[in-house]
Amino acid sequence: MANTKLETHWLPPKVDPQQVKNLAEQLRVPPIIGQILLNRGINSFDKAKEFFRPNLQYLHDPFLMMDMEKAVERLAVAIKQKQRIVIYGDYDVDGTTAISMLYLFLKQMGAPPRFYIPDRLRDGYGLSENGIREIFSWGTDLILTTDCGITGVKEVALANKLGMEVIISDHHEPGEKLPPALAVLNPKREDCSYPFKELAGVGVAFKLIQGLVDKFNLSKDYLEQCLDLVALGSAADIVPLTGENRILVKLGLETLRCTEKLGLRALIKSSGLLGRSIGTGQVVFILAPRINAVGRMGSAARAVHLLVADSERRADNIAKILETENRNRRNLDEEIYKEAVEIMERQFDPERDWSIVLHKEGWHPGVVGIVASRLVERYYRPTVMIALGDELDMLNTQAESQGGKIGKGSARSIPGFDIYSALKACQNYLISFGGHKFAAGLSIQKEMIPAFRNAFNQVARQMMTSEHLIPKICFDGVLKLNEIDAKFIRLLKLFAPHGPQNMRPVFLSTNLEVVGTPRIVGNNHLKFKVRQRGAQNRIVIDAIGFNLGDLIYRISPGEANLDMIYVIEENEFQGERSLQLRVKDLR
Repeated sequence: MANTKLETHWLPPKVDPQQVKNLAEQLRVPPIIGQILLNRGINSFDKAKEFFRPNLQYLHDPFLMMDMEKAVERLAVAIKQKQRIVIYGDYDVDGTTAISMLYLFLKQMGAPPRFYIPDRLRDGYGLSENGIREIFSWGTDLILTTDCGITGVKEVALANKLGMEVIISDHHEPGEKLPPALAVLNPKREDCSYPFKELAGVGVAFKLIQGLVDKFNLSKDYLEQCLDLVALGSAADIVPLTGENRILVKLGLETLRCTEKLGLRALIKSSGLLGRSIGTGQVVFILAPRINAVGRMGSAARAVHLLVADSERRADNIAKILETENRNRRNLDEEIYKEAVEIMERQFDPERDWSIVLHKEGWHPGVVGIVASRLVERYYRPTVMIALGDELDMLNTQAESQGGKIGKGSARSIPGFDIYSALKACQNYLISFGGHKFAAGLSIQKEMIPAFRNAFNQVARQMMTSEHLIPKICFDGVLKLNEIDAKFIRLLKLFAPHGPQNMRPVFLSTNLEVVGTPRIVGNNHLKFKVRQRGAQNRIVIDAIGFNLGDLIYRISPGEANLDMIYVIEENEFQGERSLQLRVKDLR
Protein backbone atom coordinates (compact mmCIF):
# COMPACT_ATOMS: atom_id res chain seq x y z
CA MET A 1 0.00 0.00 0.00
CA ALA A 2 3.00 2.32 0.41
CA ASN A 3 3.03 2.94 -3.35
CA THR A 4 -0.52 3.95 -4.27
CA LYS A 5 0.68 5.12 -7.70
CA LEU A 6 0.26 1.51 -8.90
CA GLU A 7 -3.52 1.80 -8.49
CA THR A 8 -4.14 5.28 -9.85
CA HIS A 9 -7.24 5.70 -12.04
CA TRP A 10 -7.06 7.97 -15.10
CA LEU A 11 -10.23 10.01 -15.58
CA PRO A 12 -10.96 11.68 -18.95
CA PRO A 13 -12.78 15.04 -19.13
CA LYS A 14 -16.55 15.12 -19.56
CA VAL A 15 -17.10 17.72 -22.28
CA ASP A 16 -19.28 18.01 -25.36
CA PRO A 17 -17.07 17.91 -28.50
CA GLN A 18 -19.39 20.38 -30.26
CA GLN A 19 -19.05 22.86 -27.36
CA VAL A 20 -15.27 22.47 -27.57
CA LYS A 21 -15.34 23.19 -31.32
CA ASN A 22 -17.62 26.24 -30.92
CA LEU A 23 -15.60 27.84 -28.11
CA ALA A 24 -12.27 27.19 -29.86
CA GLU A 25 -13.60 28.85 -33.03
CA GLN A 26 -14.90 31.87 -31.08
CA LEU A 27 -11.53 32.35 -29.39
CA ARG A 28 -9.46 31.31 -32.44
CA VAL A 29 -7.47 28.79 -30.41
CA PRO A 30 -6.71 25.06 -30.87
CA PRO A 31 -9.53 22.73 -29.75
CA ILE A 32 -7.46 21.44 -26.81
CA ILE A 33 -7.35 25.00 -25.36
CA GLY A 34 -11.13 25.26 -25.68
CA GLN A 35 -11.42 21.90 -23.92
CA ILE A 36 -9.19 23.04 -21.00
CA LEU A 37 -11.39 26.13 -20.58
CA LEU A 38 -14.62 24.11 -20.60
CA ASN A 39 -13.11 21.72 -18.04
CA ARG A 40 -12.86 24.80 -15.77
CA GLY A 41 -16.43 25.95 -16.39
CA ILE A 42 -15.40 28.74 -18.77
CA ASN A 43 -17.91 28.38 -21.60
CA SER A 44 -18.17 31.79 -23.29
CA PHE A 45 -16.04 34.49 -24.90
CA ASP A 46 -16.74 36.94 -22.06
CA LYS A 47 -15.84 34.44 -19.33
CA ALA A 48 -12.65 33.56 -21.19
CA LYS A 49 -11.74 37.24 -21.50
CA GLU A 50 -12.21 37.74 -17.74
CA PHE A 51 -10.23 34.56 -17.05
CA PHE A 52 -7.28 35.43 -19.28
CA ARG A 53 -7.19 39.15 -18.41
CA PRO A 54 -7.91 39.56 -14.67
CA ASN A 55 -8.43 43.14 -13.56
CA LEU A 56 -9.23 44.87 -10.26
CA GLN A 57 -12.40 46.24 -11.90
CA TYR A 58 -13.84 42.70 -11.81
CA LEU A 59 -13.70 42.62 -7.97
CA HIS A 60 -17.01 42.66 -6.12
CA ASP A 61 -18.18 45.65 -4.10
CA PRO A 62 -16.76 45.05 -0.58
CA PHE A 63 -19.98 46.39 0.98
CA LEU A 64 -21.84 43.32 -0.30
CA MET A 65 -20.17 41.50 2.60
CA MET A 66 -22.26 41.32 5.78
CA ASP A 67 -21.12 43.85 8.44
CA MET A 68 -18.62 45.57 6.12
CA GLU A 69 -20.36 48.93 6.59
CA LYS A 70 -20.11 48.59 10.39
CA ALA A 71 -16.45 47.52 10.26
CA VAL A 72 -15.43 50.37 7.94
CA GLU A 73 -17.33 52.99 9.95
CA ARG A 74 -15.75 51.83 13.23
CA LEU A 75 -12.23 51.71 11.77
CA ALA A 76 -12.73 55.15 10.20
CA VAL A 77 -13.50 56.54 13.68
CA ALA A 78 -10.47 54.76 15.17
CA ILE A 79 -8.21 56.17 12.44
CA LYS A 80 -9.52 59.72 12.75
CA GLN A 81 -9.38 59.72 16.56
CA LYS A 82 -5.96 57.98 16.71
CA GLN A 83 -7.39 55.21 18.89
CA ARG A 84 -5.24 52.26 19.91
CA ILE A 85 -5.83 49.41 17.45
CA VAL A 86 -4.39 45.91 17.84
CA ILE A 87 -4.40 43.42 14.96
CA TYR A 88 -4.81 39.86 16.25
CA GLY A 89 -3.80 37.32 13.60
CA ASP A 90 -2.89 33.69 13.02
CA TYR A 91 0.70 32.39 12.89
CA ASP A 92 0.64 30.87 9.38
CA VAL A 93 1.47 32.60 6.08
CA ASP A 94 -2.15 33.62 5.49
CA GLY A 95 -2.29 35.20 8.95
CA THR A 96 1.12 36.90 8.94
CA THR A 97 0.65 38.39 5.45
CA ALA A 98 -2.80 39.67 6.49
CA ILE A 99 -1.40 41.24 9.68
CA SER A 100 1.45 42.85 7.71
CA MET A 101 -0.89 44.23 5.03
CA LEU A 102 -3.31 45.74 7.58
CA TYR A 103 -0.40 47.08 9.63
CA LEU A 104 1.19 48.85 6.64
CA PHE A 105 -2.16 50.25 5.47
CA LEU A 106 -3.17 51.62 8.90
CA LYS A 107 0.31 53.05 9.38
CA GLN A 108 -0.06 54.89 6.06
CA MET A 109 -3.40 56.20 7.30
CA GLY A 110 -1.66 57.71 10.33
CA ALA A 111 -2.96 55.13 12.81
CA PRO A 112 -0.03 52.74 13.40
CA PRO A 113 -1.43 49.66 15.18
CA ARG A 114 0.21 47.03 17.34
CA PHE A 115 -0.18 43.36 16.50
CA TYR A 116 -0.55 40.17 18.50
CA ILE A 117 0.10 36.63 17.26
CA PRO A 118 -0.80 33.75 19.58
CA ASP A 119 2.00 31.46 20.70
CA ARG A 120 1.39 28.10 19.02
CA LEU A 121 2.20 26.17 22.21
CA ARG A 122 0.96 28.48 24.96
CA ASP A 123 -2.19 29.89 23.33
CA GLY A 124 -3.05 27.35 20.64
CA TYR A 125 -4.92 28.44 17.50
CA GLY A 126 -7.14 31.52 17.33
CA LEU A 127 -8.32 33.91 20.02
CA SER A 128 -7.29 33.03 23.56
CA GLU A 129 -8.16 34.43 26.96
CA ASN A 130 -4.44 34.89 27.61
CA GLY A 131 -4.09 36.95 24.41
CA ILE A 132 -7.15 39.11 25.15
CA ARG A 133 -5.88 39.93 28.66
CA GLU A 134 -2.42 40.82 27.38
CA ILE A 135 -3.88 43.11 24.70
CA PHE A 136 -6.07 44.76 27.37
CA SER A 137 -2.92 45.53 29.40
CA TRP A 138 -1.66 47.55 26.40
CA GLY A 139 -4.55 50.01 26.77
CA THR A 140 -6.30 48.87 23.60
CA ASP A 141 -9.51 50.41 22.26
CA LEU A 142 -10.19 48.17 19.25
CA ILE A 143 -9.15 44.62 18.34
CA LEU A 144 -9.18 43.69 14.65
CA THR A 145 -8.75 39.96 14.06
CA THR A 146 -7.55 38.52 10.79
CA ASP A 147 -7.57 34.87 9.67
CA CYS A 148 -9.01 33.87 13.06
CA GLY A 149 -11.74 34.69 15.57
CA ILE A 150 -14.87 33.24 13.97
CA THR A 151 -15.31 30.67 16.77
CA GLY A 152 -14.03 32.93 19.59
CA VAL A 153 -17.38 33.50 21.32
CA LYS A 154 -16.06 33.44 24.91
CA GLU A 155 -12.93 35.40 24.06
CA VAL A 156 -14.84 38.22 22.33
CA ALA A 157 -17.26 38.34 25.26
CA LEU A 158 -14.24 38.76 27.57
CA ALA A 159 -12.85 41.58 25.40
CA ASN A 160 -16.22 43.33 25.52
CA LYS A 161 -16.37 42.91 29.30
CA LEU A 162 -12.92 44.52 29.57
CA GLY A 163 -14.14 47.50 27.53
CA MET A 164 -12.55 46.68 24.15
CA GLU A 165 -14.51 46.50 20.90
CA VAL A 166 -13.79 43.72 18.39
CA ILE A 167 -14.03 43.42 14.61
CA ILE A 168 -13.71 39.83 13.37
CA SER A 169 -12.18 39.26 9.94
CA ASP A 170 -11.92 35.55 9.10
CA HIS A 171 -12.58 32.92 6.41
CA HIS A 172 -12.81 29.71 8.43
CA GLU A 173 -16.06 27.81 9.00
CA PRO A 174 -18.28 29.57 11.59
CA GLY A 175 -19.51 27.65 14.63
CA GLU A 176 -23.16 27.38 15.64
CA LYS A 177 -22.98 30.82 17.26
CA LEU A 178 -21.17 33.94 16.02
CA PRO A 179 -18.95 35.89 18.44
CA PRO A 180 -20.61 39.00 19.99
CA ALA A 181 -18.32 41.32 18.02
CA LEU A 182 -19.13 44.78 16.68
CA ALA A 183 -18.75 43.36 13.15
CA VAL A 184 -18.07 39.87 11.81
CA LEU A 185 -16.60 39.76 8.30
CA ASN A 186 -16.68 36.25 6.87
CA PRO A 187 -18.18 35.33 3.48
CA LYS A 188 -18.90 31.84 4.88
CA ARG A 189 -21.49 33.26 7.31
CA GLU A 190 -24.88 31.70 6.51
CA ASP A 191 -26.48 35.15 6.42
CA CYS A 192 -23.78 36.68 4.19
CA SER A 193 -24.74 37.02 0.52
CA TYR A 194 -21.26 38.02 -0.66
CA PRO A 195 -20.90 36.41 -4.12
CA PHE A 196 -17.45 34.81 -3.61
CA LYS A 197 -17.11 32.50 -0.62
CA GLU A 198 -13.55 31.19 -1.01
CA LEU A 199 -11.34 34.14 -0.03
CA ALA A 200 -8.30 33.42 2.14
CA GLY A 201 -7.95 35.28 5.44
CA VAL A 202 -5.70 37.82 3.73
CA GLY A 203 -8.37 38.14 1.01
CA VAL A 204 -11.05 39.09 3.56
CA ALA A 205 -8.59 41.62 5.07
CA PHE A 206 -8.03 43.01 1.56
CA LYS A 207 -11.79 43.50 1.13
CA LEU A 208 -11.78 45.49 4.38
CA ILE A 209 -8.99 47.70 3.02
CA GLN A 210 -10.96 48.03 -0.23
CA GLY A 211 -13.92 49.25 1.84
CA LEU A 212 -11.71 51.79 3.66
CA VAL A 213 -10.22 52.99 0.36
CA ASP A 214 -13.79 53.63 -0.87
CA LYS A 215 -14.79 55.28 2.43
CA PHE A 216 -11.84 57.71 2.40
CA ASN A 217 -12.01 58.13 -1.40
CA LEU A 218 -8.35 57.08 -1.71
CA SER A 219 -6.37 56.27 -4.84
CA LYS A 220 -6.47 52.68 -6.12
CA ASP A 221 -2.67 52.74 -5.59
CA TYR A 222 -3.42 51.80 -1.98
CA LEU A 223 -4.98 48.54 -3.21
CA GLU A 224 -2.19 47.81 -5.68
CA GLN A 225 0.38 48.15 -2.88
CA CYS A 226 -1.37 45.27 -1.07
CA LEU A 227 -1.39 42.81 -3.95
CA ASP A 228 2.01 41.15 -3.36
CA LEU A 229 1.05 40.20 0.21
CA VAL A 230 -2.45 39.08 -0.85
CA ALA A 231 -0.97 36.80 -3.51
CA LEU A 232 1.57 35.34 -1.10
CA GLY A 233 -0.98 34.60 1.64
CA SER A 234 -3.72 33.32 -0.71
CA ALA A 235 -1.46 31.01 -2.72
CA ALA A 236 0.13 29.67 0.48
CA ASP A 237 -3.29 28.90 1.98
CA ILE A 238 -4.17 26.72 -1.03
CA VAL A 239 -7.54 28.40 -1.66
CA PRO A 240 -9.37 27.80 -4.97
CA LEU A 241 -7.76 29.96 -7.65
CA THR A 242 -11.03 31.01 -9.24
CA GLY A 243 -13.06 34.23 -9.12
CA GLU A 244 -11.58 36.96 -6.94
CA ASN A 245 -8.73 34.72 -5.75
CA ARG A 246 -7.52 34.33 -9.33
CA ILE A 247 -7.59 38.10 -9.88
CA LEU A 248 -5.75 38.85 -6.62
CA VAL A 249 -3.13 36.11 -7.04
CA LYS A 250 -2.40 36.74 -10.73
CA LEU A 251 -2.01 40.50 -10.30
CA GLY A 252 -0.25 39.99 -6.97
CA LEU A 253 2.39 37.64 -8.39
CA GLU A 254 3.20 40.27 -11.03
CA THR A 255 3.63 42.81 -8.20
CA LEU A 256 5.66 40.35 -6.11
CA ARG A 257 8.28 39.90 -8.84
CA CYS A 258 9.19 43.60 -8.62
CA THR A 259 8.04 44.34 -5.06
CA GLU A 260 9.29 47.43 -3.29
CA LYS A 261 8.78 45.89 0.16
CA LEU A 262 12.25 45.43 1.63
CA GLY A 263 11.28 42.32 3.57
CA LEU A 264 9.83 40.53 0.58
CA ARG A 265 12.89 41.44 -1.49
CA ALA A 266 15.19 40.06 1.22
CA LEU A 267 13.12 36.85 1.38
CA ILE A 268 13.17 36.40 -2.41
CA LYS A 269 16.95 36.95 -2.42
CA SER A 270 17.73 34.61 0.50
CA SER A 271 15.57 31.83 -0.96
CA GLY A 272 17.39 31.93 -4.31
CA LEU A 273 14.50 33.31 -6.38
CA LEU A 274 16.06 36.64 -7.30
CA GLY A 275 15.77 37.15 -11.05
CA ARG A 276 13.72 33.96 -11.48
CA SER A 277 10.05 33.68 -12.32
CA ILE A 278 7.74 33.41 -9.30
CA GLY A 279 4.51 31.48 -9.64
CA THR A 280 2.29 29.69 -7.15
CA GLY A 281 4.73 26.75 -7.08
CA GLN A 282 7.57 29.01 -5.90
CA VAL A 283 5.24 30.55 -3.28
CA VAL A 284 3.97 27.20 -1.95
CA PHE A 285 7.26 25.28 -1.95
CA ILE A 286 9.92 27.97 -1.43
CA LEU A 287 8.64 31.24 0.08
CA ALA A 288 5.75 30.03 2.26
CA PRO A 289 7.73 27.32 4.13
CA ARG A 290 10.29 29.93 5.20
CA ILE A 291 7.58 32.24 6.59
CA ASN A 292 5.77 29.34 8.23
CA ALA A 293 8.96 27.96 9.75
CA VAL A 294 9.38 30.79 12.29
CA GLY A 295 5.84 30.24 13.57
CA ARG A 296 6.34 26.48 13.73
CA MET A 297 9.70 26.68 15.51
CA GLY A 298 9.14 29.79 17.65
CA SER A 299 7.53 33.24 17.39
CA ALA A 300 5.69 34.05 14.15
CA ALA A 301 6.07 37.75 15.01
CA ARG A 302 9.47 37.52 13.27
CA ALA A 303 7.68 36.91 9.96
CA VAL A 304 5.64 40.10 10.39
CA HIS A 305 8.75 42.08 11.40
CA LEU A 306 10.32 40.91 8.13
CA LEU A 307 7.31 41.78 5.96
CA VAL A 308 6.93 45.30 7.41
CA ALA A 309 10.69 46.02 7.69
CA ASP A 310 11.69 49.59 6.77
CA SER A 311 15.46 48.94 6.76
CA GLU A 312 17.35 46.75 4.29
CA ARG A 313 19.78 45.58 6.96
CA ARG A 314 16.98 44.56 9.32
CA ALA A 315 15.18 42.76 6.49
CA ASP A 316 18.32 40.84 5.50
CA ASN A 317 19.00 39.82 9.10
CA ILE A 318 15.48 38.48 9.64
CA ALA A 319 15.53 36.70 6.26
CA LYS A 320 18.66 34.82 7.44
CA ILE A 321 16.80 33.76 10.59
CA LEU A 322 13.97 32.41 8.43
CA GLU A 323 16.52 30.37 6.41
CA THR A 324 17.97 28.85 9.59
CA GLU A 325 14.56 28.05 11.08
CA ASN A 326 13.42 26.50 7.80
CA ARG A 327 16.47 24.19 7.75
CA ASN A 328 15.73 23.17 11.35
CA ARG A 329 12.07 22.61 10.45
CA ARG A 330 13.01 20.40 7.48
CA ASN A 331 15.29 18.22 9.63
CA LEU A 332 12.54 17.81 12.24
CA ASP A 333 9.93 17.14 9.55
CA GLU A 334 12.08 14.37 8.04
CA GLU A 335 12.73 12.77 11.44
CA ILE A 336 9.02 12.72 12.40
CA TYR A 337 7.99 11.50 8.93
CA LYS A 338 10.36 8.50 9.21
CA GLU A 339 8.97 7.66 12.65
CA ALA A 340 5.38 7.95 11.36
CA VAL A 341 6.13 5.65 8.39
CA GLU A 342 7.70 3.08 10.75
CA ILE A 343 4.50 3.10 12.83
CA MET A 344 2.39 2.78 9.66
CA GLU A 345 4.42 -0.17 8.35
CA ARG A 346 3.71 -2.02 11.64
CA GLN A 347 0.07 -1.06 12.16
CA PHE A 348 -1.60 0.02 8.91
CA ASP A 349 -4.24 -2.27 7.43
CA PRO A 350 -5.72 -0.75 4.24
CA GLU A 351 -8.90 -2.84 4.53
CA ARG A 352 -9.56 -1.81 8.13
CA ASP A 353 -8.11 1.70 8.23
CA TRP A 354 -10.03 4.21 6.12
CA SER A 355 -8.30 6.98 8.05
CA ILE A 356 -5.00 7.49 9.86
CA VAL A 357 -4.66 8.82 13.42
CA LEU A 358 -1.12 8.75 14.83
CA HIS A 359 0.28 10.14 18.08
CA LYS A 360 3.61 10.06 19.84
CA GLU A 361 5.42 11.62 22.76
CA GLY A 362 8.05 14.13 21.67
CA TRP A 363 6.66 15.06 18.25
CA HIS A 364 6.83 18.81 17.63
CA PRO A 365 3.33 20.30 17.19
CA GLY A 366 4.70 22.85 14.74
CA VAL A 367 5.51 20.32 12.03
CA VAL A 368 2.89 17.55 12.40
CA GLY A 369 0.69 19.27 9.78
CA ILE A 370 3.45 19.00 7.17
CA VAL A 371 4.00 15.34 8.02
CA ALA A 372 0.23 14.69 7.85
CA SER A 373 0.25 16.06 4.28
CA ARG A 374 3.12 13.74 3.34
CA LEU A 375 1.31 10.73 4.80
CA VAL A 376 -1.84 11.62 2.81
CA GLU A 377 0.30 11.65 -0.33
CA ARG A 378 1.84 8.27 0.51
CA TYR A 379 -1.15 6.32 1.88
CA TYR A 380 -4.10 8.28 0.44
CA ARG A 381 -6.13 8.39 3.64
CA PRO A 382 -7.49 11.34 5.69
CA THR A 383 -4.77 11.79 8.30
CA VAL A 384 -4.55 13.22 11.82
CA MET A 385 -1.11 13.63 13.47
CA ILE A 386 -1.12 14.36 17.20
CA ALA A 387 1.90 15.72 19.10
CA LEU A 388 2.37 14.90 22.78
CA GLY A 389 5.35 15.91 24.84
CA ASP A 390 7.44 18.45 26.72
CA GLU A 391 6.82 21.17 24.15
CA LEU A 392 3.18 21.17 25.28
CA ASP A 393 3.91 21.68 28.97
CA MET A 394 2.12 25.05 29.02
CA LEU A 395 -1.05 23.57 27.54
CA ASN A 396 -0.73 20.56 29.82
CA THR A 397 -0.53 22.83 32.87
CA GLN A 398 -3.82 24.41 31.78
CA ALA A 399 -5.29 20.91 31.40
CA GLU A 400 -4.33 19.55 34.80
CA SER A 401 -7.77 20.35 36.18
CA GLN A 402 -9.23 18.16 33.43
CA GLY A 403 -7.05 15.31 34.63
CA GLY A 404 -4.74 14.56 31.73
CA LYS A 405 -2.12 15.49 29.19
CA ILE A 406 -3.21 17.37 26.07
CA GLY A 407 -2.17 16.55 22.53
CA LYS A 408 -2.21 19.03 19.66
CA GLY A 409 -3.16 17.63 16.28
CA SER A 410 -3.21 18.62 12.62
CA ALA A 411 -5.58 17.01 10.13
CA ARG A 412 -5.26 16.79 6.34
CA SER A 413 -7.75 15.38 3.85
CA ILE A 414 -8.12 13.66 0.49
CA PRO A 415 -10.45 14.88 -2.33
CA GLY A 416 -14.11 14.29 -1.57
CA PHE A 417 -13.73 14.04 2.22
CA ASP A 418 -14.69 17.06 4.36
CA ILE A 419 -12.34 16.71 7.31
CA TYR A 420 -13.91 19.61 9.22
CA SER A 421 -17.32 17.90 9.13
CA ALA A 422 -15.69 14.62 10.18
CA LEU A 423 -14.10 16.28 13.23
CA LYS A 424 -17.42 17.93 14.03
CA ALA A 425 -19.02 14.48 14.11
CA CYS A 426 -16.30 13.43 16.59
CA GLN A 427 -16.30 16.61 18.68
CA ASN A 428 -17.34 14.77 21.87
CA TYR A 429 -13.82 13.30 21.97
CA LEU A 430 -12.06 16.64 21.39
CA ILE A 431 -11.31 19.68 23.55
CA SER A 432 -11.43 21.98 20.53
CA PHE A 433 -11.08 21.96 16.75
CA GLY A 434 -11.26 24.35 13.81
CA GLY A 435 -10.42 24.69 10.13
CA HIS A 436 -12.07 23.82 6.81
CA LYS A 437 -12.78 20.81 4.61
CA PHE A 438 -9.18 20.30 3.46
CA ALA A 439 -7.22 20.98 6.67
CA ALA A 440 -7.95 21.43 10.36
CA GLY A 441 -6.39 21.58 13.80
CA LEU A 442 -7.50 20.08 17.09
CA SER A 443 -6.61 19.56 20.73
CA ILE A 444 -7.43 16.37 22.61
CA GLN A 445 -6.74 14.72 25.95
CA LYS A 446 -4.27 11.86 25.61
CA GLU A 447 -6.60 9.23 27.08
CA MET A 448 -9.30 10.10 24.52
CA ILE A 449 -7.08 9.38 21.49
CA PRO A 450 -7.94 5.63 21.09
CA ALA A 451 -11.69 6.32 21.25
CA PHE A 452 -11.28 9.26 18.84
CA ARG A 453 -9.30 7.05 16.43
CA ASN A 454 -12.12 4.50 16.31
CA ALA A 455 -14.85 7.14 15.99
CA PHE A 456 -12.96 9.01 13.26
CA ASN A 457 -12.48 5.78 11.29
CA GLN A 458 -16.21 5.00 11.58
CA VAL A 459 -17.10 8.50 10.36
CA ALA A 460 -14.67 8.06 7.43
CA ARG A 461 -16.46 4.83 6.47
CA GLN A 462 -19.84 6.60 6.65
CA MET A 463 -18.74 9.65 4.64
CA MET A 464 -16.75 7.81 1.94
CA THR A 465 -17.02 4.84 -0.38
CA SER A 466 -14.10 2.60 -1.38
CA GLU A 467 -13.85 4.69 -4.58
CA HIS A 468 -12.67 7.67 -2.53
CA LEU A 469 -9.61 5.67 -1.44
CA ILE A 470 -8.33 5.12 -4.97
CA PRO A 471 -6.06 7.95 -6.18
CA LYS A 472 -7.33 9.53 -9.36
CA ILE A 473 -5.74 11.70 -12.03
CA CYS A 474 -8.13 13.80 -14.10
CA PHE A 475 -6.60 14.81 -17.40
CA ASP A 476 -7.70 17.72 -19.57
CA GLY A 477 -7.36 16.05 -22.94
CA VAL A 478 -5.34 13.89 -25.30
CA LEU A 479 -2.34 15.61 -26.88
CA LYS A 480 0.17 14.61 -29.53
CA LEU A 481 3.73 15.74 -28.76
CA ASN A 482 4.05 17.49 -32.14
CA GLU A 483 1.15 19.78 -31.11
CA ILE A 484 3.40 21.32 -28.44
CA ASP A 485 4.71 24.35 -30.35
CA ALA A 486 5.60 27.94 -29.36
CA LYS A 487 2.01 29.23 -29.82
CA PHE A 488 0.60 26.39 -27.71
CA ILE A 489 3.09 27.12 -24.89
CA ARG A 490 2.16 30.85 -24.98
CA LEU A 491 -1.55 29.99 -24.66
CA LEU A 492 -0.84 27.48 -21.91
CA LYS A 493 0.97 30.13 -19.85
CA LEU A 494 -2.21 32.25 -19.81
CA PHE A 495 -3.86 29.63 -17.55
CA ALA A 496 -1.52 30.53 -14.67
CA PRO A 497 -1.60 31.03 -11.74
CA HIS A 498 -2.33 27.42 -10.89
CA GLY A 499 -3.94 26.03 -7.76
CA PRO A 500 -7.12 24.27 -6.59
CA GLN A 501 -9.89 24.34 -9.25
CA ASN A 502 -7.37 25.69 -11.76
CA MET A 503 -4.57 23.16 -11.61
CA ARG A 504 -1.86 23.08 -14.25
CA PRO A 505 -3.42 21.46 -17.36
CA VAL A 506 -2.82 17.71 -17.44
CA PHE A 507 -2.46 15.81 -20.73
CA LEU A 508 -2.50 12.22 -21.90
CA SER A 509 -0.23 11.17 -24.74
CA THR A 510 -0.43 7.62 -26.10
CA ASN A 511 1.74 5.46 -28.29
CA LEU A 512 5.00 7.12 -27.23
CA GLU A 513 8.47 5.80 -27.84
CA VAL A 514 11.20 5.86 -25.18
CA VAL A 515 14.43 7.36 -26.54
CA GLY A 516 17.71 6.29 -24.93
CA THR A 517 18.02 4.65 -21.54
CA PRO A 518 15.72 5.68 -18.64
CA ARG A 519 17.53 6.27 -15.35
CA ILE A 520 16.86 7.11 -11.72
CA VAL A 521 18.32 10.42 -10.54
CA GLY A 522 18.37 12.27 -7.22
CA ASN A 523 15.97 10.95 -4.61
CA ASN A 524 14.09 8.30 -6.63
CA HIS A 525 13.21 10.52 -9.64
CA LEU A 526 12.63 8.83 -13.02
CA LYS A 527 14.30 10.62 -15.95
CA PHE A 528 13.97 9.69 -19.65
CA LYS A 529 13.21 11.06 -23.13
CA VAL A 530 10.18 10.41 -25.37
CA ARG A 531 8.96 11.06 -28.90
CA GLN A 532 5.66 10.46 -30.68
CA ARG A 533 5.63 7.17 -32.50
CA GLY A 534 4.61 7.44 -36.14
CA ALA A 535 4.54 11.26 -36.21
CA GLN A 536 6.13 13.21 -39.07
CA ASN A 537 7.70 15.78 -36.74
CA ARG A 538 9.32 13.39 -34.26
CA ILE A 539 10.54 15.87 -31.66
CA VAL A 540 12.30 14.40 -28.63
CA ILE A 541 11.28 15.84 -25.25
CA ASP A 542 12.74 15.36 -21.76
CA ALA A 543 10.46 13.76 -19.17
CA ILE A 544 10.89 13.51 -15.42
CA GLY A 545 8.74 11.75 -12.84
CA PHE A 546 9.45 12.99 -9.33
CA ASN A 547 9.37 10.13 -6.79
CA LEU A 548 8.42 7.75 -9.61
CA GLY A 549 11.68 5.75 -9.65
CA ASP A 550 9.70 2.65 -8.58
CA LEU A 551 8.00 2.69 -12.00
CA ILE A 552 11.21 2.25 -14.02
CA TYR A 553 10.23 -1.38 -14.60
CA ARG A 554 7.38 -0.12 -16.82
CA ILE A 555 9.67 1.47 -19.41
CA SER A 556 12.74 0.19 -21.21
CA PRO A 557 14.99 1.56 -23.98
CA GLY A 558 13.10 1.57 -27.27
CA GLU A 559 9.73 0.95 -25.58
CA ALA A 560 7.23 1.93 -28.28
CA ASN A 561 3.75 1.70 -26.73
CA LEU A 562 3.99 4.00 -23.71
CA ASP A 563 0.92 5.93 -22.46
CA MET A 564 1.78 8.84 -20.22
CA ILE A 565 -0.04 11.46 -18.13
CA TYR A 566 1.93 14.66 -17.57
CA VAL A 567 2.02 18.43 -17.27
CA ILE A 568 4.14 20.66 -19.47
CA GLU A 569 6.75 22.82 -17.75
CA GLU A 570 9.65 25.04 -18.66
CA ASN A 571 12.73 23.86 -16.83
CA GLU A 572 15.06 26.69 -15.78
CA PHE A 573 18.69 25.66 -15.20
CA GLN A 574 21.74 27.94 -15.10
CA GLY A 575 19.80 30.70 -16.85
CA GLU A 576 18.64 28.52 -19.73
CA ARG A 577 15.05 27.35 -20.28
CA SER A 578 13.97 24.11 -21.88
CA LEU A 579 10.72 22.21 -22.28
CA GLN A 580 10.08 19.37 -19.86
CA LEU A 581 7.21 16.94 -19.32
CA ARG A 582 6.60 16.35 -15.59
CA VAL A 583 5.19 12.84 -15.48
CA LYS A 584 2.29 12.08 -13.13
CA ASP A 585 1.79 8.46 -14.16
CA LEU A 586 2.64 6.07 -17.01
CA ARG A 587 1.81 2.61 -18.25
